[in-house]
Amino acid sequence: MTIRLRHDAIVRTLRRNGTATVEELAQAVGASRRTVLRDISALRDQGFVIHSEPGRGGGVQLDPQSVQTTARLSVTEVFALLISVAAMRAARTLPFSDLADAGLAKIEKALPADKVRDLRTILDCLHVGQLSPKQDIGDMGTIDPALLPAFEVAFLQRLNLRFCYHDAKGAQSHREVEPQAMLILPPLWYLVAWDPVRDDFRHFRMDRITSPEVNEGARFRRRHVPFENDVCPFNELSP
Repeated sequence: MTIRLRHDAIVRTLRRNGTATVEELAQAVGASRRTVLRDISALRDQGFVIHSEPGRGGGVQLDPQSVQTTARLSVTEVFALLISVAAMRAARTLPFSDLADAGLAKIEKALPADKVRDLRTILDCLHVGQLSPKQDIGDMGTIDPALLPAFEVAFLQRLNLRFCYHDAKGAQSHREVEPQAMLILPPLWYLVAWDPVRDDFRHFRMDRITSPEVNEGARFRRRHVPFENDVCPFNELSP
C-alpha cells in the first residue's frame, strides 16, 4: 500500500470508528506501529485535526469538522480539474465559468507552495484551441488513465516518455519522445512532442497512446512549439 493510500485508509477508519488505537490502525493498513505514528504526524501537517488520548482505553480521534480535502489533492488531480474546465470552456459548454474559476482559485490557495509551483509548471505546457469541423472523430477512443500521472513526472522533470502508439490506419509503433506540450481541441486531446528519430515535432492523439513509461535516464530541454494562431495558452483562457 502506498503512502497516499495508507493515509486515505487511516482517515476513513477514524471517520468510521470515531476513535481507534494505533495498533488497530496499523492492522487496518498493514503497517507497523511506527509507520502509523509517522502517518498521523503527516496527516496533521496536512491540516487534519487528530487528537490523542494516552493510557488504557485511549487512542486517536479525528475531529469531525476536520475535512481538508483540498490540501490533500495531488498536483495531477488539480491539473485534471483545470484541464477539464479548460476543455469545457473551449468547447463553449461551461455555462458557470465564473463559479468554476472561483472554485479553482480557492483550491490553488489551499495547496502547499511546492504543489502550486509544480501545477503552474505543468499549466505552462497546456494549450487549447478549436477542432476543425472536417476532423473525423468517429474512431475516438478512451485515454489510458496512466497517461496523466506519467505526464506529471515527464513534464516536471523533463524526462523522455515511451509509449505504444497506433495511428489512424491501426499500425502500431513504439515511440520515445520529448513531451513539450498538451493540446486540447475538444473533444480530442494531443501530446505535442519532439521526436528525436524524425528530428521534428509530432502530434500524438492521447486516445491512441498506451503503456506510457517515463525514461528516467533521458532528460531533454524545453523547445518553442510553433502552434497555429487559433491555439492559445491555457492562462489566456482565464478572465
